Amino acid sequence: MTTNPTTTHGMPSWIAHNSTDPVAARKFYEGVLGWNVVDMPMQDGSSYPGIMVGEGPIGGIPNTPSNDPVWVVYITVDDVDQRFKAAVKAGAEEVSAPADAPGVGRMATIRDPFGASIAFISYEVPQA
Repeated sequence: MTTNPTTTHGMPSWIAHNSTDPVAARKFYEGVLGWNVVDMPMQDGSSYPGIMVGEGPIGGIPNTPSNDPVWVVYITVDDVDQRFKAAVKAGAEEVSAPADAPGVGRMATIRDPFGASIAFISYEVPQA
């Protein structure tokens, strides 16, 4: 039985590269790793550059430049709000508060007490 990273609490399920130059980062990783980065349509009419491995996306390189160039790992959790509150209570710093992303799910980002950032995510259940 294969474990689904988008439904299993505690599993890494997505990576996102925040870059000062998203276009150059996209070209770099396409060349170095052979990734196919495609513009995936979003519910709000925009698109998101998804990193494709095989038939499905494993992450993305957001189009918006960031002053904090890092890879962010998204961990699937059972309750974003609860896990976010627990992390902050345990000494983490809020990077982005829990928020809904239509068509994706609910997510939040923290910086742990050791300086590393990580994101929590609970995916929307696909509509039939």
